[in-house]
Parts: sequence; C-alpha cells; structure tokens
Amino acid sequence: MSGASPPSASAASAPDPGWRPFTVPNLISVVRLCCLPWFVWLVFGAQDRWAAALLLGALGATDWVDGWVARRFDQVSELGKILDPTADRLLLLVALVVMIADGSLPLWLAVLALVREGAVAVAALVLGALGARKIEVTWWGKTGTLLMMFAVPMFLAGASHIAAADAFRVGAWIFVAAGLPIHYWSAVGYVPRALAAVRAGRAA
Repeated sequence: MSGASPPSASAASAPDPGWRPFTVPNLISVVRLCCLPWFVWLVFGAQDRWAAALLLGALGATDWVDGWVARRFDQVSELGKILDPTADRLLLLVALVVMIADGSLPLWLAVLALVREGAVAVAALVLGALGARKIEVTWWGKTGTLLMMFAVPMFLAGASHIAAADAFRVGAWIFVAAGLPIHYWSAVGYVPRALAAVRAGRAA
C-alpha cells in the first residue's frame, strides 16, 4: 500500500519563510543602524548639532516608512518584527548617551528615558530565559518611542546656533510632555502581555 512520501531533507532544513531577511523594510532598519556612527561623529567630530539633529530626525521618521512599506507591499517578516524595534531602541539609547555627554539634553529627562529603556531590555532578557513567546510591539509602544525620537533631536537643534533654536526647544518640550508619559504607560501595558507570553511559552 502506497503512502505519502516523507518530506525531503532539503525541505525539512529550509529556513522559515516568515523570517524573510532580504526585504526593503529590513534594509531600511539596517541602514538606520549604520547611520549611528555618523551621528556620533557629527556631534563630537564635526561639532555640528544642527546637522546631527537633522540626521536623527530623519532616522526617527524612517521608522514609520519601513512599517508602511512592510504592510503596503506585503514584506512583513518575523526578522523585521525584531529588527525594527531593536533599531528604534538603539537609536534612542545612543542619542540619549551622546546628548548627555554633549550637554544638550536635561540630565533628569535622559535618566527617565534610559531607566524605561533599560527596564524593557532587562524584561526582554528575563522573558526569553523563561521561554516566553515573542510579544508584539503595541501601538502605544511605537507611538511613545516615535514621539521621544522627535523630541530628542529637537533638543539637539535647540542647543545649536540656528535662528530657530528657541522654537525647536519649545517643540522638544511639547513632544516630551506627550511622549514620556506614553513611553511609560506603554511599558506598564506590556506587563499582562508578558505574563500571558510566559504562560503560552510554558504551555507550548
């Protein structure tokens, strides 16, 4: 009696197509990360806060671009779901540390933002060690990060010598007033999702 043939070794070892590493959104995320050394050089090497602010603002804006491209052209991938928020977090962390050293960002504000990012990073490591399933980034999480990624370059522009520096400084505080509470609220919102992810991971 004939039966279904077993899957070939090549098919069994084929990578999960859901990861799809070679997509335009993933390329955008990699380019964003590669621009970090340029940003650091603009601040400390060229000592051009305005150019650094423009670059950082552009890198923050492309966070929306890669997500739109992924959804519009069906290029959503599992790798992208990890790479995109990782790029966001690294951009914000590097910008905060650089601007603390540069003196263009209030220390208390930088500390608050770093504490939140550090807590999320540690929580991700703990959840991974507990075997939790991956948690999707929430709308509130993306919104809080995006607002902070616009506030930070505005502080940098506000500390530059351009004519509109005062306007950028005011705009920075407006974005912080909206973004920092959302940033923390989104972190609290991940708690029940994290508990559910741990239960699902252990059940699996």
